Order: sequence, then C-alpha cells, then structure tokens
Amino acid sequence: MVTAEEVIEEKEEKKCPVFKNPEFQHSAFRVSKKRGWRNLKQIISLERAYTWPHDAVNYSSIDAPPAFTPGKKYSDVSGLPANYTDPLTKLRFADSAEFYRVRDLPMDIVNGLLELRKANSIVG
Repeated sequence: MVTAEEVIEEKEEKKCPVFKNPEFQHSAFRVSKKRGWRNLKQIISLERAYTWPHDAVNYSSIDAPPAFTPGKKYSDVSGLPANYTDPLTKLRFADSAEFYRVRDLPMDIVNGLLELRKANSIVG
C-alpha cells in the first residue's frame, strides 16, 4: 500500500514547469545588448535582398482576394456610420441634424471635405 508520504515525495521529484521555475530566465533578458525593433519597411527590404524559393510566403508575396462586402461609409461631418447621402452636395451624413448642417456649409468647405474623402468634386 502506498502511503501519503511516498505520494508527496513523488510529486516533489517531478520537474517543476518552466513558468513556475524561480531560476528561469528568458533568453532575451540574458543578453546585455539591447535589440531594437524593426519596422515593416525594414522587414520588406530585407526580404527582397534574400533569394527565396518560388513557393515561399513573405510580406510581398501575399495577395488578398477582393472583398465581397461593400466598404463601410462614414459621415463626412461627424465620422459616425452614415446611411444617407445629400444629393446636392454628395456629402454623407448620419442623421437629420447633420443634414441641416451639411446644407448650411459653404461650397469651398464642401469641396474640401469631398477632396479629403477622395471623391469627385461636384464643381468642375
């Protein structure tokens, strides 16, 4: 028959997991030299310098298919999701209060907002 003391001794003999080991030190902290982060532009330029096999996947080889859902439309005045478009100014708005604000805007501000959205200007 196994006693309680033998069970406790067996548990103590088992190796402690790494996340509970008090002497564990991550490899990144062992090196005294600080390692800087690389931005995406640096990573892409390094990937282009290497000779890769044709079937390798890297940042420049990933092609995304076109989206099937239409893009979300936001109000040009408040930035809220917009369900409506003013037919006169072609600006998007979210509610009736914004509609009256859009109608009161001068044409130069309307053209500026359309240019920010990269929409065609209504005054040619």
